[in-house]
Amino acid sequence: MKKLILSLLLATSLAACSSTEMVDGISDPYEKTNRKTHAVNVSLDRALIKPASGAYGTIVPDPLRKGLSNVANTLSLPGSVVNNVLQLRFDEAVYNTLRFTVNATFGIGGLMDVASAFGLDERDTDFGETLHRWGVGEGSYIVLPLYGPSTQRDSIGLLVDMALDPVSILESGINDYKLPLTMADLADARTRYSDLYESVIYESADSYAQMRVTYLDRRRFELVAPLGGSKTNADGADGGAVSYDIYEDFYE
Repeated sequence: MKKLILSLLLATSLAACSSTEMVDGISDPYEKTNRKTHAVNVSLDRALIKPASGAYGTIVPDPLRKGLSNVANTLSLPGSVVNNVLQLRFDEAVYNTLRFTVNATFGIGGLMDVASAFGLDERDTDFGETLHRWGVGEGSYIVLPLYGPSTQRDSIGLLVDMALDPVSILESGINDYKLPLTMADLADARTRYSDLYESVIYESADSYAQMRVTYLDRRRFELVAPLGGSKTNADGADGGAVSYDIYEDFYE
């Protein structure tokens, strides 16, 4: 409970961040530091993450990779339920509880996404979205080591989600498997979206600026999209089509 109280105090203080000076709809007062972190992340991707995920995608059969990702996603559902309740979206809490129950039982611990076959498609959420529902502004753009693009609000949300993960709290033995499963899920996502991801970080004239605008556009759309609606593609503010596939798995 102490962690929750401290996190909420930090989170509510971010409301003042929404008044930070913005350029073209983006507040990035830490750009110099962010660019350095971005450069380190790109270097790590080139030297470690890309080769490791490539090997994972080559050695591990696709059905097994998908199954492990399904388990990781199933284990994240209790956290989504908690956030649904905090957002006062009780129908969504019931929806995600049903999805978890179906996949955890009929899906053999989540290896198979049986719930989607019954119309219970994935509707994840996080504490960053909870803060948004409470009226907390997104604050300034931040690039986190390894994790990548975020905002002040979502950085706090990430910490709260990790600290209050129901699966970790109620069943400590699962922690031995959750981190490897999460890593497997990220490696699978890096493999599946390799071309799109690399077109941004390796081929853009300014990969930092491109990553920033793509992430913020996608996150802002996600927070206002109708529940149950598609989050894959949406019309950008300028009327052009904006693709969000690259962040479906990487930065949620």
